[in-house]
Amino acid sequence: MTDLYVAAGGGGDPIGTLIAARTVTVDPAPALIATYAWERPEVDPTPRPLGEGDFDGLDRGPGGGESGAAAAFTAGTRARPPAGSTMPGLARDLPARLLLLDPSGGLSSLARQIAATARAAGGRIRIVDIGGDVLTHGDEPTLRSPFGDALTLAACRLTGIPTTVYVAGPGLDGEIDERTLLGRLDGCHPLTPGTAAASAAAGALAWHPSEASALWAAAVHGARGTVRAVNDTLHLTDVSARLYHLPLEEAIAHNPVARALVEERPATLQEAADVSHRITGIHGLEHERTPAPRHDPPAGGAPVPDRDVALKTLREAADGADHVTLRYAARTLGLAWTDIPALREVLGTGTPLVRLV
Repeated sequence: MTDLYVAAGGGGDPIGTLIAARTVTVDPAPALIATYAWERPEVDPTPRPLGEGDFDGLDRGPGGGESGAAAAFTAGTRARPPAGSTMPGLARDLPARLLLLDPSGGLSSLARQIAATARAAGGRIRIVDIGGDVLTHGDEPTLRSPFGDALTLAACRLTGIPTTVYVAGPGLDGEIDERTLLGRLDGCHPLTPGTAAASAAAGALAWHPSEASALWAAAVHGARGTVRAVNDTLHLTDVSARLYHLPLEEAIAHNPVARALVEERPATLQEAADVSHRITGIHGLEHERTPAPRHDPPAGGAPVPDRDVALKTLREAADGADHVTLRYAARTLGLAWTDIPALREVLGTGTPLVRLV
């Protein structure tokens, strides 16, 4: 019997979900992690979650063989252009079986898919959100991407399968601040992952442009202080390393989009996104809003500056921050996210962040 972990928002959330699984479940078997293929524009220009029809080479072996259950990514899976995805790389580098959640058929279809996958595994459902916007009230001024998390909550509620929600690294996604989230998590018992749990994700963090999962892993390893990320300056505290858990119903009680989805049962993904837009002003099938104009890096091939030049540039841009994320560093230096491994080599960093002081 294996619990099904669900990475609430897609993108880099499977990395943090692996750390959570290593913290919560004492099981030598690889974790079973279901995730959307829903990523940053620099990875995938498609402003929607990718479905099975967007990939070649998905696997329907153990855990994906039951009728209606999710198919698995492998290192050989490929997104069909123009779509792009980091999921095959995560399937290669995470010690987990990574499954595709395909919400293209709408909420009820997604719920059936999650239910079939959980039944095939034989365990309960554990939703993991890195940062905490799964507990949005819909009106936070820094909220950017509430739809995916709300859709996950609603779909899991419709399965009827016992479900627990985990919030990792409160505030680290830059959408709801730590103090506000701690108020919403009052009474929830926190866990603190060990460094071995965070180290299990090191292979993926060596190249993936995730910021929230990277920040959480860094906090677990002991990093503290200010961090300049692409959209925010964030603060790593002792709370940043924690993992909180609460019942599904309590999480839904916080989230008005999830409640409306459960009540209204929209028939299509578009209609579900319209619910999010009506309540929060944010449409889930458009690229998330950012507080400043985007300056996307080139498609790759720009030379990586030497270490001294790179650090000088980053210190000037970070305006006194103690660290920067690797995604921020690559963008500031005019590099693509695919240049992160080369940048790490030049900077001589083996950690999820670049330390500036």
